[in-house]
Amino acid sequence: MGGRSLGRRFGWLWAAYAASAFGTRFAFDAFSLIAIVALGAGTTEVSLLASAGLVAGAVVALPLGPWVEFRRKRPVMIAMDLVRCAALLTVPVAYAFGLLGFGQLLAVSVVVAAADITFLAASGAFLKTLLPREDLLVANARFESTTWTATVLGPPLGGFAVGLFGPVVTIAADAVSYLLSALGIRAVGGSEPPPAKPEGLRLTGRDLREGWRFILTHPLLRPLFVNTIVVNGLIMATAPLMAVLMLGQLGFAPWEYAVAFAVPCLGGLLGARLSRTVVARYGRDRVLFGAGWLRVCWPVGLVFIQPGVPGLILVIVVEFALITCIGVFNPVLATSRLEQVPIDRAARTLSAWSIAGKLTTASLTALWGLLAAIIGPRAAVGIAGALMLATPLLLPRNRRTPVPVSAHADQESGSRPRDQVT
Repeated sequence: MGGRSLGRRFGWLWAAYAASAFGTRFAFDAFSLIAIVALGAGTTEVSLLASAGLVAGAVVALPLGPWVEFRRKRPVMIAMDLVRCAALLTVPVAYAFGLLGFGQLLAVSVVVAAADITFLAASGAFLKTLLPREDLLVANARFESTTWTATVLGPPLGGFAVGLFGPVVTIAADAVSYLLSALGIRAVGGSEPPPAKPEGLRLTGRDLREGWRFILTHPLLRPLFVNTIVVNGLIMATAPLMAVLMLGQLGFAPWEYAVAFAVPCLGGLLGARLSRTVVARYGRDRVLFGAGWLRVCWPVGLVFIQPGVPGLILVIVVEFALITCIGVFNPVLATSRLEQVPIDRAARTLSAWSIAGKLTTASLTALWGLLAAIIGPRAAVGIAGALMLATPLLLPRNRRTPVPVSAHADQESGSRPRDQVT
């Protein structure tokens, strides 16, 4: 990345992304913490809050992808930031008046999840119009670096803030971060191409299905889509099991657990910074395929965790290797996906991808929770790791898949932001 400028407009977009990313990581697991500490919720309620909010949010977002397609993307992004800000602010307000209940937390989680999906769909389509094709990998690598930097710093600072000020302070900070994001996106300024026009006066079933149809009929996106949602779902499904295993059965202290998963996030920052360099040296197809293989080689090692320092070191090494490979893979995936999607289908395609990913993650998390109850968390983690070893078979076997002309033609006309400012 090397300090290469992508222009003032991208600078504001990046600043907005950084604000919301740090706010989200600062409030990491805040809903579960509030449910446990303030409302006395048990494991069933906390699991319901995590999975049901995700699923319901994805369902609510289902018609929003096509709706975004036919709207200008920047106003939609600002609106979704403001929706998330307003929804989150209701939590500290209700808590201050003693009115906060589990139902409100669930409702807010649904609203935020739906707004997240809608924002991601709009922002991906907007980025495709903001930058020329050759700058997309640099931009996505910067977003990935920001994500992992926020992941390293946010949760520890958030935990410290909760200890000082109480359980809802991080929710309030997250709400403010979305307000800052909205202001940053507004400052991007400029114009964007007119949105696509729907064929009729209202959305149809075909509009809702278009994103999935495009993904599942595309020779490159289909295998990448299936591979990505399965791998991400299995990784996320084992996260609560590792918490139970380390904090319960193996007796690790909470600070040791935090260190075991915070330090490896530096690997994500390293991987993101390396992504453009390795692509320039080895080519995008090889990096996408190689990093896709490498990122799934490590999780199975978690089954060998033992108490004490050796177990802590094992988790740090495995997670560092995993996250470094993910840091390389994700920007290349995001860039390849944007290049393959025509601008008039970008929002629907990205929305469909995100919805399927969230539903898969929620389903696998619930399934692995049941599996762990039967065979134990260690064995369940081992099975997930073993299954991940087979997922590279889902990656594109023909890595020289030709790119459709339409996926590139709409990108050639995009002007560089620095030219537009000039």
